[in-house]
Amino acid sequence: MKPDLTELWRKICLEDDAQAFERLYYALFNKLIKFSVYYVHQREVAEEIVSEVFVKCWTNRGSLSQIDYPESYLFIAVKNQSLKYRKKYSNIHLVELEDNSFHLVDLADPSKKLERKELHHRLDQAIEMLPMQARIVFRLIKENGLKYKEVAEILSISPRTVQTQLFRSIDKLRQTLKSLPEYTKGLGKGDKILSILFILFYFFNRL
Repeated sequence: MKPDLTELWRKICLEDDAQAFERLYYALFNKLIKFSVYYVHQREVAEEIVSEVFVKCWTNRGSLSQIDYPESYLFIAVKNQSLKYRKKYSNIHLVELEDNSFHLVDLADPSKKLERKELHHRLDQAIEMLPMQARIVFRLIKENGLKYKEVAEILSISPRTVQTQLFRSIDKLRQTLKSLPEYTKGLGKGDKILSILFILFYFFNRL
């Protein structure tokens, strides 16, 4: 069961509850690292940034009780620190994070595993080719389950822009699927569209 982050935040800020802080840390740490990697492209750096943000939150907890949405606050803090790092070390060569794979529901028989693995890889490549903002929007919604408004606040853009970027990402996936002969072989036009929409549904089963 997902913990109530608002309640954990209240206990941290008003009751100095170290156990609540630990629960908040473990609930968001990996999500925030992945988010930071979108900007700094190095997991070790992202871990340092996220850890620093958590340390500052604990140190300044007495002055943070007025924050209503702690998850959004932490994402924004990590984004700001990540951008500061990029500005400071803009001349450093960046290495892409390896673990960016999608996880689709297993819909076919075991003999199709290799085909599905290739499909996952091609879809992931399609997302990585999107402009940075569209890619981050897609990842935040798909991987972190955030709402349009939350993503808009984190990225300092409008909810309408979030929606537009997400639709562009979906369209890119659709075009990628349509271009795969090994996926669409033997299907009629209507079947292709239905199959594409079916897989996209599973991509967004956390919305």
